[in-house]
Order: sequence, then C-alpha cells, then structure tokens
Amino acid sequence: MSETALDGAFLGQLRASLDAMAADVAQTLAGLGLTEYRPRYSAVIRIVAADGPSTIRHITERMNTTHSAGSQTVSDMASRGLVELRAGADARQRVVHLTRKAQRLRPLLDAEWTATAAALRELSSELSTPLEVIARELSEALQRRTFHDRIAAHLPDDARG
Repeated sequence: MSETALDGAFLGQLRASLDAMAADVAQTLAGLGLTEYRPRYSAVIRIVAADGPSTIRHITERMNTTHSAGSQTVSDMASRGLVELRAGADARQRVVHLTRKAQRLRPLLDAEWTATAAALRELSSELSTPLEVIARELSEALQRRTFHDRIAAHLPDDARG
C-alpha cells in the first residue's frame, strides 16, 4: 500500500463504504415496512431459526462478534418482542428463543437476505478481489496479530508505553 493511500482517506473510505452499505440495508428494510428493525437482528434470527434455541455465546461465535455486542443486540431484540430469553441448563446461561412475531417476519426477512446476498455477489464481481476473500483474509490476519500490535511494532522505542 502506498504512503498516499494512508493519508487518512483509506480508513475513512473503508468506514464510509461499510456504513453506506449498512444504511442501504436499513433503508431496504424500512421500505418493506420494518422501520423499527435493525439489520443486525437478521443474523440472530437466522442462526436461531437454523440451530434452534441458542445461547448468546453460540450466536456470537457464529456471527464472529463479541459477546458484549451480541448480548446488546439480543437485549434490544427482546425489548422489541423478537426474541425471548429463558434460563438454560446452567442458571447463568440465557437461551434465545424466537417469538411468534419473529417467526411471522421470517419470510420477509429471508427475501431481503437473499436479495442482499445477490447484491453483495454483484458488487463483489466488480472488484479485483471478491469481498468474501478480502474479509476472510483480513479477519485471519488480525487473528494472527492484532492491529494494535502491528502499530506498536512501528512506534519509536521512546513512544511505546
């Protein structure tokens, strides 16, 4: 990557592109009448529909997200009547169940998910490297060595804390 690519524009472009895509999914959902629905809910609904009632840990592992983010999403979904939390075998464990409301939304959500996947494939075909390859390689590289560690390795010795 060239130095000019790192003038601050690169990370801004990446964030703006991801934010625009997420906003467009939300706009699509709103156009389907789901104005109070957040795009991140769909992954939870799809996981629980496919795997059955699931722990938050299971859901976050399948989503490749943090437990905190998953827990917040599930709590938000519960407050909107999309999921119900029940005690698991271990009293500390919470198991996520879909409500009737979420089950009724599934055909519409599945149609949006399929359309979004098709749009991603189309977008990916316009790039020099498919998006799924870029995302997987980026994730794997950051698992091998965090971005923090990479930055720290390039700091002068007197700037390291």
